[in-house]
Amino acid sequence: MMLTRREREVLALLRRDPLSGAQAIADALGTTRAAVNVHLSNLGKKGAILGRGYILRQEHAVVVIGGANVDVKVRGLAPLAYRTSNPGHAHTSPGGVARNVAENLARLGTPTHLIAAVGQDPAGERLLSETQATGVRIDHVHRGTHPTGTYTAVLDADGELAVAVADMAATDGLGPEYLRPARELIGNASMLVLDGNLSSPALAYALDIASAAGVRTVIDPVSVPKAALLAPLLAAGRPVFAVTPNVAELGALTGRATGDDRHLKEAAAALHERGVRYVWVRLGERGSLLSGAEEGVTILAAPRAEVQDVTGAGDAMLGAFVHALLTGEDPVAAARYGHAAAALTVATTATVRPDLTPRLVEDALTPRLVEDARHAPPRRTT
Repeated sequence: MMLTRREREVLALLRRDPLSGAQAIADALGTTRAAVNVHLSNLGKKGAILGRGYILRQEHAVVVIGGANVDVKVRGLAPLAYRTSNPGHAHTSPGGVARNVAENLARLGTPTHLIAAVGQDPAGERLLSETQATGVRIDHVHRGTHPTGTYTAVLDADGELAVAVADMAATDGLGPEYLRPARELIGNASMLVLDGNLSSPALAYALDIASAAGVRTVIDPVSVPKAALLAPLLAAGRPVFAVTPNVAELGALTGRATGDDRHLKEAAAALHERGVRYVWVRLGERGSLLSGAEEGVTILAAPRAEVQDVTGAGDAMLGAFVHALLTGEDPVAAARYGHAAAALTVATTATVRPDLTPRLVEDALTPRLVEDARHAPPRRTT
């Protein structure tokens, strides 16, 4: 973290007394309260202090960059009939891949900073207020000229996604110039999570900062078109800790067939050659395939779940995966943790489960661990 001499002095005083007020710090340094407030603001932007009371930066802080928007979910009351009106229920809530991942991380207790773009409109105000209330730091969210983005999802009566439309103009406009003020925060993160909704220049800029600073980066490609735009950025000279595509997105990232497990492994191996250490492929009801550049392949079964709404399941998986890694779990155990969080999420109608806690996830994991103990270890191949 690159701090000025005066910022280091302020930080030293806060380490001795985290409850020091601005005036007390000013008196100790022989400066003005206004000057100290500027230093405190800069320390907050750099991630050295968090929240009120000048809480010192905690270890394992994550920076998440990408989409933040309003989710509009409409669920039919009966099997959907296309090209006509259907009876159903509608619900609006905060959403966006990056924002959802950040909220999941915060609810699990990981200090999290969100970098995103929202409009200067009531929807943006609500989005920021509700996101901040979950514990996510929003200091670096950009308020742009585009309206706050929306994601409108139509679900069938079983809670499965039928169709969705995303208006991501605000996120499209989040260029490198808006990430530049957060470059030290990014370079000092314990982990960086990138949402494939970002523009190619923004992704490249964030990846370059993380690569230079040795920050582990996880990327969610989000969709097939976004994965195709991400593909040229994955190169051996710009190492990535993990990517988390579904089967179709893996094909777009590699230009390879992904029709069976053999093809999936070959496609994952191609990404390893391009500097990606772990490739975690979502297989839907089958579970997932985790391929490590050195560890080989592990197939993980999806835990049982009563599906109420699939929206947000992938975001919960990713957030919980990152949280578990930062608490010391190995990638296979972290992936299991992610599966458990996803199963808990789809069992509710919420995009991010509001009562999500580490204890809840651990309790959900227990039956699965008992079942695994009765059978062979996870299937591994090379």
